[in-house]
Amino acid sequence: MSDLPQNPGPEGQPAQPAGDPATYSQKFSHAPVAARVPEKVGKGVFSTGICIQDTPTEFIVDFLQSLSRPSTIVARVIISPPVMGGFVQSLRENLNRYIQSFGAPTPLPKPPPNQPKPSIQEIYEHFKLPEDLYSGSYANSFLIAHGPSEFCFDFITGFFPTAAVSCRAYLSAQQIPRMLDTLGMAFQQHQQRYANFHQGPPQAPPSPEGPPQNPKPE
Repeated sequence: MSDLPQNPGPEGQPAQPAGDPATYSQKFSHAPVAARVPEKVGKGVFSTGICIQDTPTEFIVDFLQSLSRPSTIVARVIISPPVMGGFVQSLRENLNRYIQSFGAPTPLPKPPPNQPKPSIQEIYEHFKLPEDLYSGSYANSFLIAHGPSEFCFDFITGFFPTAAVSCRAYLSAQQIPRMLDTLGMAFQQHQQRYANFHQGPPQAPPSPEGPPQNPKPE
C-alpha cells in the first residue's frame, strides 16, 4: 500500500497513486463465513489447552496438545488486540449458547492449591514447538462453532482475492470455560499494560544507519 496521493479509478476499480502506475490501493473486505478452507488445514488440530504471549501489537496463541509424548504445540495463531477483544466476546456468547442447549460443561479438575505457576521457559521446555510453527499463522477474523462435545475455531485471513482459513483448532467443551478465563485475563492485562502505548502517537522506526534509540545495558 502506498502513501502517495491517489487518482480515483473507474467505478469498481482500484485507485492509482499519482506518479506510480504500477502501485494500487483499494479497500475491500470478505465475509468470514465465505472463507475458503485449504486442504492442509481442513482437518484441523485437536488441542488440550492454550498458552498466550503478547506484545503491544499482537497476541500469540499457542494451542497445546498433551495427549502424546512429547507434549507438543500443534498450532500458533497471531491476532491483533482488537481481534482478540472480539474473539473473547464471541467465545463468551458461544459458551452461553452451549450452556442453554447442552448444560454447563463438566468442570475440569482444579490444580493443587498454592501450586507455583511455571515460567514461560518451563512451559516451552515441556511443550515441543515444531520449526514450521515458529512464525505461526496470522488471522484478522474468526468463526466459532460448537457441537455437544467440542468447539471448533477457524482463524481467517481476509485478504484479496478471497478469505481463507489459516488455522483450524478443536477443543473439548470441558476446556472452554478455562480457555475463556485465560483469554479474558490476558486481554485485560494487555489493555492495562499497554494503555499508554495505544493512546500515544505512532512512533517511526529508527533509521537502519542511525544509532539505536534507548539502548538497553547488557
